[in-house]
Amino acid sequence: MRARDFGAALLDDVSDDKEARRIHISGRVQGVGYRYFALGVAERLGIAGYAANLSDGRVEVYAIGTPAQLRTLLEELRRGPLGARVQQVVESKSDIIPAFTSQFSIEHAR
Repeated sequence: MRARDFGAALLDDVSDDKEARRIHISGRVQGVGYRYFALGVAERLGIAGYAANLSDGRVEVYAIGTPAQLRTLLEELRRGPLGARVQQVVESKSDIIPAFTSQFSIEHAR
């Protein structure tokens, strides 16, 4: 089973416990592979959603997963990839958007 398939299987197994979070990361987070770092972490954890650069220099991560998966994701996002300098991570609860429940993707700047 590929990592992407495994992550999707994990997400399907916990469908009753899923929550959504919108996470904004600021600092040196664009041009350093931050969205692809978020994609790798999300796929490894079985989280659906997206990562997108924002026009104000931040990265937005929209994530759907269990509370435990989301806690681990937040820990990783605070660390970031090599080359990033995370200054602030702001998390807020969000509604589950059906269009983003099946996988994690990289979105274009918003």
